[in-house]
Amino acid sequence: MKNKWYGKSFQLGMIGGGQLGRMFIQDAINFDVHVHALDPDPEAPCKSMASSFTVGSLNDYDTVLQFGSDKDVITVEIENVNVDALEELEKRGKKVFPQPRVLRIIQDKGLQKEFYFQNGIPTADYYLVENETEIEAYIDQFPFMQKLRKGGYDGKGVQPLRNQADLQNCFNAPCVLEKMVPFKKELSVIVARNESGQTAVYPTVECEFNPVANLVEFLFSPASVEESVELKAQQIAIDIIDKLGMVGLLAVEFFLLENGELLVNEIAPRPHNSGHHTIECNITSQFEQHMRAVLDLPLGSTKMIQCGVMINLLGTEGYEGSAIYEGLEDIIAIEGVKVHLYGKETTKSFRKMGHITIGNHSIETAKTIALQIQKMIRIIA
Repeated sequence: MKNKWYGKSFQLGMIGGGQLGRMFIQDAINFDVHVHALDPDPEAPCKSMASSFTVGSLNDYDTVLQFGSDKDVITVEIENVNVDALEELEKRGKKVFPQPRVLRIIQDKGLQKEFYFQNGIPTADYYLVENETEIEAYIDQFPFMQKLRKGGYDGKGVQPLRNQADLQNCFNAPCVLEKMVPFKKELSVIVARNESGQTAVYPTVECEFNPVANLVEFLFSPASVEESVELKAQQIAIDIIDKLGMVGLLAVEFFLLENGELLVNEIAPRPHNSGHHTIECNITSQFEQHMRAVLDLPLGSTKMIQCGVMINLLGTEGYEGSAIYEGLEDIIAIEGVKVHLYGKETTKSFRKMGHITIGNHSIETAKTIALQIQKMIRIIA
């Protein structure tokens, strides 16, 4: 029998206390797993749900080290954390999942790209540059997507460089110049792996982005793709998590090209926006699966129980202040609609305030309802 992982005597530490941690805790409670959270925001979404809540910087070595020192297992809900502290905790015998060496790769988009190249994982061509001066050597190869190697998150730190005129707004920092590819769809696959090496992969989903905020606006499950594409995307995701030797949950974002080829865009070592629908649409949610993986429990079934569309609830552009959800009561009266609010008191332009999942036996019906709902609700101040 394994060491006891439930009850107050076992402490699971979560670095980050945002909405991902909040939804993780909601599932952990069902297993009597006690989650302790660290976040710099004293009003973070996890505050009222964690077994204990510590206010502190995720990037401060001493803060992270002290937080993890009395925990049995430490995990993350955001990858931009102090890896040096996590490595020290690992040296002291603490279980840290995903492992710090994996976080080092994923924190740096340049190292991500090199990992793909070295392991035969399909991805768009790229160049690594240190500053804006070095970009000028590749002007004849425009267009590119410029991605900061470190620090980018939720659509920030990424911008197009289509021509020489765009250089006036480019990032003057170490970055990846990624060749733009003519994709027809953006897809995502969630995959999990526990310490025993068991893997479980979810059905492929399709993402539709808000062109202004560069954030996912709609998610469709299942994706409207051929079975061969579905299977290939799932296999690539399993291949990545196995080659990383990673324990935890991994989101793999893809570009689907016109010729059916798949290219890996980016990966995230945690529950992901493209997996929120699994709460209602799959036997095991991504959050429960993350918990199972880091505790080395048997992984749960990923089978779909219904089709679904997920809508991100973003703060309406131009509003900032105490959040008001216009139309909320009207949409919860619609059959199949499930609302998840993240407990954020204040809104601002394009801030993630929650999400809605529309479940139905038909993906087309779910899409129709989603379009209706999108017109009915907005978040103002």
